[in-house]
Parts: sequence; C-alpha cells; structure tokens
Amino acid sequence: MLTQSLRTMRRREKSVPSHILVAVDESPHTGRALHYVGTLLRHARDVRITLFHVLKPMPRELLEHGGSEDPVVESRLGAELQQDQDNWVKAESEAERPILARSLEMLRATGFPSDRVTLKFGQEDDVALSILDEARQGGYGTIVVSRHAGTGAKRLFGGGTTERLLRDASGHTIWIVD
Repeated sequence: MLTQSLRTMRRREKSVPSHILVAVDESPHTGRALHYVGTLLRHARDVRITLFHVLKPMPRELLEHGGSEDPVVESRLGAELQQDQDNWVKAESEAERPILARSLEMLRATGFPSDRVTLKFGQEDDVALSILDEARQGGYGTIVVSRHAGTGAKRLFGGGTTERLLRDASGHTIWIVD
C-alpha cells in the first residue's frame, strides 16, 4: 500500500511542470546564463521558462501630479497621470523589446523549444523587488540570474541585486550563473 502511494506521488511530481524565471538584461552575462539554462533543460518537456526584463525606473514627473483641492480637477489630473504612465510603460516596453527578442533567440539557439517560453516585462524602481514579486505572483520555483559587476550603465545585476535575491527569495531556488 505504501509502495503504491509512493509510486503515485512520484508520477504526479514528474507531471507537474517546472516554471523557471530567467532575469535578463543586455549584458553578455545574460547570454551565458541563457546558454547554460537552455543546454541543461532543452530536453526536459515539463519545463517552462519566462524571460523577464525589468524596465528602467519611471521618470519622477510621472510618479505624481500637482494635485488639487477640487475633487473634479483631482479626478481629471489622476486620470491624466495614469494615461501618461501607461503611455510611458508602453513606449519603454517597445524600446526594450529587443532585449527580450535577443534573449529568446539565444535560448532557441540551445535547442530549447520556443513554444515553452514566455516573454515578460517588470516595472519597478527596485530590480530585486520586481524579480521577487514576479517569482511569487507567477508561482515560479526557480529564479535564474547572472552575476556580474555593473557599471552605471549595467544596473540590472550590479549593486547587490543578486545578493538581495539570495537573502529575500525564501521558498525559491536561485541559480546564479557566472
């Protein structure tokens, strides 16, 4: 009886798809991480990958409006601000879409099937928080990041993002690809 239950449990475990979140940016380090993940997992049929890129922070002028004591004007200003924010996210996503497209091509080059890949943007001032929020909300079991020293232009994983993920990502497996 116990043996039968263990076999049934193992079969269920094997059929549950693994969801992996791969944080990507424009650095060559991302390419190494994608090559590693794709080569390792290309034959694992139950693995789905999301390529996740965090947009740069929204400009300060789009974070709040001047405000008004008149509720009608306040409502209008709020709606205008929301529209401006939506337009900015749309424009920024279009401008940075090539990063996800290149990442997808790198993953495809390893033989990983593109029909098991999702492309997604995050938008947050705090890159680590954006990655963690996506991992938690999306039900990902594994987060993959690359570690590299960043300059001002290479903000994604510089400045302690990887270390913060290691500290705060309880319940997730973290793969750090050097």
